[in-house]
Amino acid sequence: MYPDRDFDLQAKGPWHEQALIQDLELDTLLDAMALGDAFLRQVAGRAILSSLTDPEVIRYRQEILKDCLRNPSIVREVYALTLDAIEGEKKVYWGLFHKYPDMILHRALEVMQLFVGMLKRLRGIADQHAPLFQSKGFATLFAMLEQELSDEYFATVERHLRELRFRNGVLISAELGKGNKGTNYTLCQPAENRQGLLGRLRPRRAPAYSFAIADRDESGARALAELKDRGINLVANALAQSADHILGFFTMLRTELAFYVGCLNLYDRLTQLGEPVCFPEPAAPGTGKRSFVGLYDPCLALTMKGRVVGNDLEADHKDLVVITGANQGGKSTFLRSVGLAQLMMQAGMFVAAESFSASACAGLYTHYKREEDATLRSGKLDEELSRMSDIADHITAHSMVLFNESFAATNEREGSEIARQIVLALLEEGIQVFFVTHLYEFAHALHRKKMGNALFLRAEREADGRRTFRIREGAPLQTSHGADLYEKVFGPDGR
Repeated sequence: MYPDRDFDLQAKGPWHEQALIQDLELDTLLDAMALGDAFLRQVAGRAILSSLTDPEVIRYRQEILKDCLRNPSIVREVYALTLDAIEGEKKVYWGLFHKYPDMILHRALEVMQLFVGMLKRLRGIADQHAPLFQSKGFATLFAMLEQELSDEYFATVERHLRELRFRNGVLISAELGKGNKGTNYTLCQPAENRQGLLGRLRPRRAPAYSFAIADRDESGARALAELKDRGINLVANALAQSADHILGFFTMLRTELAFYVGCLNLYDRLTQLGEPVCFPEPAAPGTGKRSFVGLYDPCLALTMKGRVVGNDLEADHKDLVVITGANQGGKSTFLRSVGLAQLMMQAGMFVAAESFSASACAGLYTHYKREEDATLRSGKLDEELSRMSDIADHITAHSMVLFNESFAATNEREGSEIARQIVLALLEEGIQVFFVTHLYEFAHALHRKKMGNALFLRAEREADGRRTFRIREGAPLQTSHGADLYEKVFGPDGR
């Protein structure tokens, strides 16, 4: 997932991630990516909320995802292989005496034998399908597998595993220490494994001195087992560490592939609904790029299980976008689609649009209206200002803030003045603002300023009151056409 480092699943997320999840309805998106798999959901959530800001790294991840979309069955096969390896390791029995070197060695042998089989399968997939992949990420993976998992490597590993089963006994050397106690126990390779053909043809030396332990001599058997444990202790630990190293490789491969498998799941869901997706064109933070065609809210499409209305926008070098218009005209949905597309782009994913181009942002923040404080310790306006203060404490230049009906908990004049001062302060710091509002004084005052970096949009409404759910460029109006909704519920006569 990165060209120069591993993906850290345990990395701490942004301080405001719960607000992002709630306001952008990310749970719906993550559920579609996970398909009930908790691990896929965890990885997808961490990847989406850990936004990339370097366009080159975004493109690096995009190219890998394009490979996955071209070869979904192969990617899923490799992912399933990592699951088999990890689950297989868990099933290898430790035994009652798992702290003893003999048991450690025995389990490490079984795990390594399992892993060798899995590595052979992985190498086979790489040999067969490597030419189908074009991204730098997969090319690096397959080249590493070809170089490090050679036939010679497998032959050497399997020979060592056979020797470590000690079918012909264990050869150990030791020295006498203080009080004639054994010290410096060393596991030795049997002579017949070290000598060549001429050595095996020479006459054997006289047999060494030996002794036998009686079948019922429990103390002798225990002493002999202790001697063996001392001799094999180092090799048992070394083999166990090797097994852990290979397990770590499968675990990391599973983690990084999980993100792409989640993207495949989401892609399948959206395309089955007939919705378009595209790979966005990312630009560096602060370059003022933002344009799209057919942008829609993927969470709404997933919830409705059908196609939804998309919107177009040309907002290059527009730092402020104010959206006004009719109630239930699609303003909040439009705002959510912008936020989701930004997060998906900066995760290296495709986005829910026909085309999309935007500058990466240093951080994405949401300030949505909330319900009344259940504890009654503060009013809605106090709560809104408190959240805005938290954002101000963390936000940096080239970030983006999405406001949805903010500061409407007080009267029109006060709410408009608060919103105006906050927005102008953010713009001065190089922060991009999208603001959905019914505060006419606020929107009209900004519109009168004729700011070159501002764009004003309005939810479209037909003459008969019908909502098209399209967002068009237009000046703010004094009415939100609430009467349309009243007549829809109560009828034209109010009954």
